[in-house]
Amino acid sequence: MTEQVTDAESSVTTVVSRVVDHPRKKVWAVLLTPQGQTALLGEGASLGDKGDTWKADDGTWGVTRSYHPLEEIRFSWHKDDQSPKSWVDLTLTEVGPSQTKIQISHDHSNTDFDVVKVTAHWKAALKRIDEDAFLD
Repeated sequence: MTEQVTDAESSVTTVVSRVVDHPRKKVWAVLLTPQGQTALLGEGASLGDKGDTWKADDGTWGVTRSYHPLEEIRFSWHKDDQSPKSWVDLTLTEVGPSQTKIQISHDHSNTDFDVVKVTAHWKAALKRIDEDAFLD
């Protein structure tokens, strides 16, 4: 599922979600692996503790803002060193004994963001996280 909302202040929010056939604990474990971090942030990046900066090889970067095991990771996202920050909120919701809804909400600070590219990135990340959960 993908949703895009534009508010009165010209800010765009993209919401991408996927229900996967894995328990929430398994999905969380995948998110913490190097493969999960790469799927989420890009090559070379890794989320740290609250307040830690991350940077991907493609120039995107941010800061981990909150980290709630098995529930939520929230971080800032900059498309490069000169761009304003936007916010990414990844949540996990158990929807059944072996099913988890992964949702990524990306709140952009302005509309100069390439929404199509960012949406494609989040969809691919969710697909890869789902596929990696089957590997072990």
